[in-house]
Amino acid sequence: MPNILIVCTANICRSPMGEAILKRLFSERPDADQWHVESAGTWAMDGSSPAINSKVVMELMGMDISAHRSQAINLKMLKNFDLILTMEEEHKRWLKAQYRDFADRIYLLSEMVDQYEDIPDPIGGEMADYQEIAQLLEHMLTQGFDRICQLALLHQE
Repeated sequence: MPNILIVCTANICRSPMGEAILKRLFSERPDADQWHVESAGTWAMDGSSPAINSKVVMELMGMDISAHRSQAINLKMLKNFDLILTMEEEHKRWLKAQYRDFADRIYLLSEMVDQYEDIPDPIGGEMADYQEIAQLLEHMLTQGFDRICQLALLHQE
């Protein structure tokens, strides 16, 4: 079973939204039960609820992330993932430095659509900021879906 981890900073805004969107994309495949998606944060406090605006935006898009609880990345967790997608270059750089054995599995999410840009953190912003980020995540995950699948399968142990 290929396992994909989506990473942001606190695991309450971007990565839970990305996790929900990617799970929805996999749900449309006949082999949906063969794929596992989670999210985590580089500086997350374990057990925090998603940001309210993230929950509302996901509800408007037909997804419920209210049961999500944040989790911090650790070595034990990373061993279980074939592909790690980060929101920012800083996340990617930090993970590669901390967990060198997994460096070949760590990518910036925007690389899945042949770009190299950070996805801004909407925390503290207006609802429109969260909507903009959710749309950007949906675009990148949808357009990069085939590449995401290929890379996860390539690194599967």
